[in-house]
Amino acid sequence: MNPFLTIAMPKGRIFEEAVELLRLAGYNLPPEFKDSRRLIIEVEVENFRFILAKPMDVPTYVEHGVADLGIAGKDVMIEEERDVYELLDLKISHCYLAVAGLPNTKMNNVAPKVATKYPNAAAAYFREQGEQVEVIKLNGSIELAPIIGLSDRIVDIVSSGRTLKENGLVEYERIADITSRLIVNPVSYRMQDKRINDLVDRLNHVINSESINS
Repeated sequence: MNPFLTIAMPKGRIFEEAVELLRLAGYNLPPEFKDSRRLIIEVEVENFRFILAKPMDVPTYVEHGVADLGIAGKDVMIEEERDVYELLDLKISHCYLAVAGLPNTKMNNVAPKVATKYPNAAAAYFREQGEQVEVIKLNGSIELAPIIGLSDRIVDIVSSGRTLKENGLVEYERIADITSRLIVNPVSYRMQDKRINDLVDRLNHVINSESINS
């Protein structure tokens, strides 16, 4: 059996908050850990191997078994719908998925357009509202779409709302609250259930303690 437990996670805010959570759970991660430019980092003292990936790729790595576990935002889980188990809400990297656009504007009655990097989530939301829209997939700078006339609305992640405000946009509807989740490959869970459950228990203890103290 591979001695390493492989965990895929994205760099940035989720990575930093997840590393802090693991440290609080008693795992010995080196101080310079977050400053590394490597894409695969092994921590031999804990038998962990970390794969640093694009957020949307984390569930793919877990589904295909190249990572036993992953840490991914709920937005990615909604969009990707991968064959993985969601073990734990880590309650980090809080934000939400929302519909936004230019102020005091209505959706086009003939051919409403919505720009987003979450086409599946956006299409599902508007379908639930009984609205037929054309979803335009963008990979970044989503706020540009209504400003330049590409779309009537956007669906995007909102944290503080500052980016929307600075680009002259307003929020119209809140779709879903988002936090980061611990996910697992089903086969890995069967093969390494004891170690994975220990990790979950230790993280759960920290999360519950933080909730009590907050």
